[in-house]
This record gives sequence, C-alpha cells and structure tokens, in this order.
Amino acid sequence: MARRLPPLNALRAFEAAGRHLSFTRAAAELHVTHAAISHQVRGLEEYLGTPLFRRVTRAVKLTDAGRALLPVLSESFDGMAEAVRRLAADDGPGPLTVSLTPAFAARWMVPRLGSFQEQHPDIDVRITPSIQLVDFARDDVDLAVRYGRGSWPGVKSELLVTLDTFPVCSPVLLEGAKPLRTPADLRHHVLLHDDLGESWRRWLVAAGVEGVDPTRGPKFGDENLLLQAAIQGHGVAITESAIAAGDIAAGRLVRLFDIAVSSGAGFYVVYPPAAIQRRRVKAFRDWLLAEAAAAQGGGDAAQAAGETPRRAARIKTRSPAT
Repeated sequence: MARRLPPLNALRAFEAAGRHLSFTRAAAELHVTHAAISHQVRGLEEYLGTPLFRRVTRAVKLTDAGRALLPVLSESFDGMAEAVRRLAADDGPGPLTVSLTPAFAARWMVPRLGSFQEQHPDIDVRITPSIQLVDFARDDVDLAVRYGRGSWPGVKSELLVTLDTFPVCSPVLLEGAKPLRTPADLRHHVLLHDDLGESWRRWLVAAGVEGVDPTRGPKFGDENLLLQAAIQGHGVAITESAIAAGDIAAGRLVRLFDIAVSSGAGFYVVYPPAAIQRRRVKAFRDWLLAEAAAAQGGGDAAQAAGETPRRAARIKTRSPAT
C-alpha cells in the first residue's frame, strides 16, 4: 500500500524550524529564504488541517501538534542521514574521521598513530580535535574518543583508559630555591589548573594538605597549554596519567609525590552501534583497544615516572561525567 505523506520539502522545513524555533535559522540551514520556509510550513499545516506553530512577536512556538510531530521527524531524518553517510563513507575514497579532545589527540593518539598506518595502509585517518560532543547523525565523524563515565545515550562506548590525577612540574623547578619535597611545599609555588579548576581541590583534600588555596593560579582551557606552561617552569600542574605519560618519559616533566586521585572517569571510544559493521570503523576501534590495553598493561604513566602501579597511592573520588 502506498504511503500517504506530505511533500518532503515541507517536512524538512517544519523540522528545521521546529528544532531552531526560528524560520530565519531554518532558512539558513536549508539554504532557502525565510519566505520559502514560511510557505512550506503553511502548506504542511493546510495538509494536516492543524496549526503547527503559534506566531508571537518576533518568535514562533510549537503547538501541541507541532511538539508531537517534531521528535518523530527529527529521529527519521537523523536515521536517514546516518544511513546515507555510512554508505557514502564505505563506498567513497574519503578518510576515516576521528574526533578527539585536543590533548588526548596530541599526547596519546598521534604518537601511536604510525602503528595503525603500518597495519592498515589502505585506511587514511583524519584527526579532528574538538571538545564538543559529536552528533553522529549530523557531523562528518565516524568515531570519537571522549572523557567521562561512558554513559552517553544512543551510542556504543568502550573504555580505553582510566585516569589517575597527580601534580607534575618541570625538572628545572625542582632545582630552584623553593622546596618541593612534600605536598605542603605547594604553598610556595604557582598552581596551574585545567579549565574546570576542581582537580587541585580534590587532590589536596586526598593528600590531606591544608593551607594551600586550590583556586589560585592560572587556568587553561586546553590541557596542551597547561602542560606546556608546566614544561616552561611556570608552576606546578595537575594532570592525568594518559595525557602526561609521554612528557614524563621524555624527562620534560617530573611526577611529584606518590599520591594519585582516581575520579572514576576515563577516555572512551564512542560510535553509533551500527557503525561497527563498517570495516574501517571496526579496524580503528580494535586498534585503539589494543593500544590502550598495551599502555595500561605496561603501567603507562607509572612506568614513565619510574614507579610501579602498586607503589603509587590511588585514592578514588567522585567527579561529574563530562
């Protein structure tokens, strides 16, 4: 039996306008005029025999009918976009696009990427550094690595590495006049923070340190900048094992003290459930898991710091997922 549906252009115009609650933004997204969106929506309302928007001063709001229709259309368009993207990606010559946070890309992924190219010379990889969560239905991304607790709806997530947080500094700082023999000595030094600014607070509490203000010192929105400031000797940074391991192994940074705080979060490989059926996605996901297992099995940051995982005290705290 033939499906009785309104014109596709009318459905697309309504879905975009409903998602943005703006005819102007919908027109920009679909590369048409404001008048074209208004015409398509009006035609759909006539077809359905019910209004979908309430026009108010300089804005539009969805009616009950509009609110009922919008999520159905959004899910359908997302599904179609993902199906078309999967087919195009598999059949076309384009690269495998991977989205990662900038610090994880630069300090964990890139140093290891050569081994993937050796194993799969026919797969070109495009690394896209971003702190934004990926919308696989709309973004040109095949697979992502994200920090958190792995509880993102609508995607498959697999743990790559768990993270311990601890202080690091330049070896030059240890040779200065101000001591850094115990955690209490941090009161004499500049504290370098990530953008959230809570890592120092959790570590100082776990270490039982009093008299050190956990809020003072510059904050960095990118952990690459945070570690570079520490390497330059501008202060003591609080960082994570997987991110700092390479700099510690190379002698650019020194891990301080034997106390590490585990937040329970980690880096996860994330992808749409159906994507694992694609050869390129499965190959990269399998390689990531193997590399992560090798790094964890080798003690990664603990070995780089000249310690064993057993020696470093690990204290578990709670932190919100990212």
